[in-house]
Amino acid sequence: MNRKVAIVTGASQGIGAGIVNAYRGLGYAVIANSRNIRPSDREEVVTVAGDIGDRNVAAEVATTAVERFGRIDTLVNNAGIFVGKPFIEYTEEDFRQTVDVNLGGFFHVTQFVAQQMLMQGYGHIVQITTTLVDQPLVEVAAGLASLTKGGLDAITRSLAIEYAKKGVRVNAVAPGVVRTPMHAPETLDFLAGLHPMGRLGEIEDVVEAILYLERAHFVTGETLHVDGGQHAGHW
Repeated sequence: MNRKVAIVTGASQGIGAGIVNAYRGLGYAVIANSRNIRPSDREEVVTVAGDIGDRNVAAEVATTAVERFGRIDTLVNNAGIFVGKPFIEYTEEDFRQTVDVNLGGFFHVTQFVAQQMLMQGYGHIVQITTTLVDQPLVEVAAGLASLTKGGLDAITRSLAIEYAKKGVRVNAVAPGVVRTPMHAPETLDFLAGLHPMGRLGEIEDVVEAILYLERAHFVTGETLHVDGGQHAGHW
């Protein structure tokens, strides 16, 4: 079977839904996962509902791709949560939930998918991190995001080297603040002002970065910043 296959986590809305649409536009079949995703009525889009931090759900996502389509070409680790508050105010529940989704969700599904990709001899794994890993902002208290997404940034380079001669590329996209339904309308002007370019990121900005990395066959271990210049320094 020649049809390429992508897995997208956190796929029910926002950036994740945009990624699903983009890969369908490329002709890929897509396995779409999120906690409460609805069954799909779209051809070549298969949904798997459940918490990607649950190893059994992660196994089901990978197995579904192989059983339905016989291969996995791309994994986009988009699922994530952001809890913003001063560091000493984080609760144990905040810590557990953030680690389970941001790190556990990556770890479980990437293990299963990488096993398949190594058997195939090809594949591409992409993480969505955050530009706050490289450029913290005094206006945004985000210790747990830096702790967990920073781990994804580091393992992107680690796995890129581990798999460089095995046909599997590993990259990441680090967005700034992106206009999605999670942001209240009254906060948008403030959030736009956090970027040197003076505007919010849009879903298509992140999607285009992922598609660039998809096509960039000599690029691995890269974290591509899509942040309106935030990572360049203080302004």
